[in-house]
Amino acid sequence: MNNLHILLVDDEQSITQMIAMVLQKEGFTNVHQVATGAATMEYIKNNRVDFIILDVMLPDANGFELCSDIRELTDAYILFLTAKVKDFDVLTGFERGGDDYVTKPFNPLEIVARIKAFIRRQQPITNVAAPIHKKLFDFGHFVVDEDRGELIVAGKIISCPAQVFLLLLYFCKNPNRILSKEQLFTAVWGYQNDSDDNTVMVHIHRIRERIEPNPSEPSYLVTVRGLGYKLVKENKQ
Repeated sequence: MNNLHILLVDDEQSITQMIAMVLQKEGFTNVHQVATGAATMEYIKNNRVDFIILDVMLPDANGFELCSDIRELTDAYILFLTAKVKDFDVLTGFERGGDDYVTKPFNPLEIVARIKAFIRRQQPITNVAAPIHKKLFDFGHFVVDEDRGELIVAGKIISCPAQVFLLLLYFCKNPNRILSKEQLFTAVWGYQNDSDDNTVMVHIHRIRERIEPNPSEPSYLVTVRGLGYKLVKENKQ
């Protein structure tokens, strides 16, 4: 945990100090705080960042727009802090490159749980030492390389945010199996969330944009109405 670099972005000093204090008690020592969008971009340009806790409403920037700018510099995990719970706001956050969100007010231990879940998910991909066999999932039109953390579509490497890649990888490891939103959320995000379907739905959409020849009529990652989703394993074309 000492190696994880966390950036707190919020102009409410009481919130960042509270989160920082709890994180430090939990063993996270690389925690930095900024209060504006400008300071956020300046910090990211000059420092390593692995996990960003980003407030949606900043004095000089909209957090969703700032997220798009951040994505041009880093693939760090982005967790939104927001008082907005409308579907549009949630969808906007994910479309701009966010990975998850927490609504205010919140328990700081929930932030800790999200970060620890993030660390657990990174282990299989980042802690690969001299693998004997490459873990390739070949679906003909696209290939997922687990060891390299790459998505190859029609022979070209496609940019894929970490959380989107992890969800796709889970589907690849469970081909032709119907997976509910609850199963996916628990397996990929690392905790249970009974009240939010939008997180999974938006990430499904982001996967389809990458792997489907026609995302509006998916043939690989299909919806099984009333049950969940299924990644169809087809023969190579």
